[in-house]
Amino acid sequence: MLLFGSSPKSIFHSTMFLCIAIRNWRFFSFTTATNGFASTSSISSNPFTIIKSHKHTLFHYLNNRTLDQARAFFDQIPSPHVSLYTIMLHAYASNHRLREAIDLFRQIPFKDVVSWNAMIKGCLHCGDMVTARKLFDEMPHRTVVSWTTLVDGLLRLGVVEEAEALFWSMDPLDRDVASWNAMIHGYCGNGRVHDALRLFRQMPSKDDISWSCIISGLDHNGESEQALVVFRDMVASGVCPSSVGLVCGLSAAAKILAFHVGIQIHCSALKLGDWRFDEFVSSSLVTFYSCCKQMESACWVFGEALCKNVVVCTALLTGYGFNDKHPEALEVFRQMMRIGVIPNESSFTSALNSCCGLEDLERGKVIHAEVVKMGLESGGYVGGSLVVMYSKCGYVSDAVSVFKGINEKSVVSWNTVIVGCAQHGCGMWVLAFFNQMLRQRVDPNGVTLTGLLSACSRSGMLQKARCIFRYFGQERSVTLTIEHYTSMVDVLGRCGELEEAEALVMSMPMKANSMVWLALLSACRKHSNIDVAERAANRIFEMEPDCSAAYVLLSNLYASSSRWAEAALIRKRMKHNGVVKQPGSSWVTLKGQKHNFLSADRSHPLTEKIYQTLEWLGVKLKELGYVPDQQFALHDVETEQKEEMLSYHSERLAIAFALLSTVEGSRITVMKNLRVCGDCHSAIKLMTHIVDREIVVRDSSRFHHFKNGICSCGDYW
Repeated sequence: MLLFGSSPKSIFHSTMFLCIAIRNWRFFSFTTATNGFASTSSISSNPFTIIKSHKHTLFHYLNNRTLDQARAFFDQIPSPHVSLYTIMLHAYASNHRLREAIDLFRQIPFKDVVSWNAMIKGCLHCGDMVTARKLFDEMPHRTVVSWTTLVDGLLRLGVVEEAEALFWSMDPLDRDVASWNAMIHGYCGNGRVHDALRLFRQMPSKDDISWSCIISGLDHNGESEQALVVFRDMVASGVCPSSVGLVCGLSAAAKILAFHVGIQIHCSALKLGDWRFDEFVSSSLVTFYSCCKQMESACWVFGEALCKNVVVCTALLTGYGFNDKHPEALEVFRQMMRIGVIPNESSFTSALNSCCGLEDLERGKVIHAEVVKMGLESGGYVGGSLVVMYSKCGYVSDAVSVFKGINEKSVVSWNTVIVGCAQHGCGMWVLAFFNQMLRQRVDPNGVTLTGLLSACSRSGMLQKARCIFRYFGQERSVTLTIEHYTSMVDVLGRCGELEEAEALVMSMPMKANSMVWLALLSACRKHSNIDVAERAANRIFEMEPDCSAAYVLLSNLYASSSRWAEAALIRKRMKHNGVVKQPGSSWVTLKGQKHNFLSADRSHPLTEKIYQTLEWLGVKLKELGYVPDQQFALHDVETEQKEEMLSYHSERLAIAFALLSTVEGSRITVMKNLRVCGDCHSAIKLMTHIVDREIVVRDSSRFHHFKNGICSCGDYW
């Protein structure tokens, strides 16, 4: 009769193991280890205790020393137990040293199922499907774990059809819940969510992992509404949701802003137990309420949470940022640091995003210092956020410096620096980065193309843009979208090729939206082409009768051409339709506080000093030969009034304030919501000579770096 249902072969292996263990015990009883390893005289006489001691020491070497040192210790063990071999197999595979793992596996005298499974899993982890399948076929005895390991590994590598065939070739009696779950998870991971749902419906029995797996898979594949339907079915079938199930349900509710469903899930969490102890449920509730713009409820959940660790704190920090409450977000980050909660990559990224939202470079630098202390600067996640922060705050050179320090640059990292440089008009830098990207075999995507065309547009590189657009049009991996056509129209229009731009709009494979026509209309304003402008404007008004940008561009075009009657008619039409023009405003951020200015604004506490500074600058400008360009005073008034209107544009007020409020010789950074006018552009170039400072102005189009009487845009914007 077989002992506990064991096979004769397994009894033989067990007997052999016992004999070897006893032999090792006798050897260890009368000798001590050499070469600096621990003495065995104190080791228990129990062979299982010896194995346990070896495991403990081996794990110590793997966790605290190098893999080669662990192997040296392993080689000192006489006749190691198969479990010790398995530990080393895991270590080699985890470090992608597959060849050494296979060599060691071949040395195991008596392999058990666990060691076979470990070797198969290691091959799959290293991407060697052929060897994994060969080992699987060589196995003398397979368990359901063996089948599931191979199926799961193939799915992770994207070999769905082979995994499917393997799954269905299993004995139906051997398929346990774990194998079904692996198949469902693999389908979802490969985007075949409907196959996953079909398989889920076929499952003979389901556990809470099955439900959580399908809900999470649906949610991650853009089927959040269906995910909530499945969640409802789970509750209706009497299954008690686990904390993982609650988190998946809340995630789906947050994505589609299903506020009432999320509240019901919150109630379920209250009924099932004290959710306040679970960090993931607490953080998911904070995220859900934040996405639904219910920050008071999010703060209440945070206050009730008993576990305020980095996960929960980061959820609140991110929630504030998502709701444009950036000062509150940075306060949460400050409190985290004060009470000793160590930020993770997500924490730093959210905090840096809030610095971008406030254009607060000083706080960004403080956070950057903390990033460096924790050694996270070279990571793609935090490094990319630093690149964005420095770019948006006007320091493109620092952004490039951070980018160069990122170790593993993904397509997101490359896109970040390309888009950042494009905003500053550094067209040649962008092309250089794109060439490096291709040389490193990183495949570009649609965001890359947008960044490249934007750089060409801001640098006047028409031929480069044509080549790039044509190249991506032939690249099958990238589908040209309406955003790409809008960017190309912008390039053509800025370069004066208005007829070609209009022809491109008319020949697009999709219907042009208002943004495409606005790009063309803006180019007409630059090149004073009224005929094309009127056609573009009419198209826009057909789609968006209340588009204020179209009214303003057309009105300004008429005014700059001294066609005052048409300009007045457009303004009258705007008033009749209730269309309000967005007022031009500029601002400077100092010590975390934003100082905002409108044209001819007199609301700031330093108004008198600001206007005195502007008068002084006006005198100095005239001494340098500056003459106001009255075509940018878009009102039919006397010459003197036009000059006064130009002198008090919002960007000039902001520059005057910055001159009064910053250290002499330091750089000034001004942000503007609309495009800087040509007259102010000329004046600011001369101001840099007068005050001997670099002045950076970011308008709606790009960054302008003014220094020594020259602008980085080369007077092309």
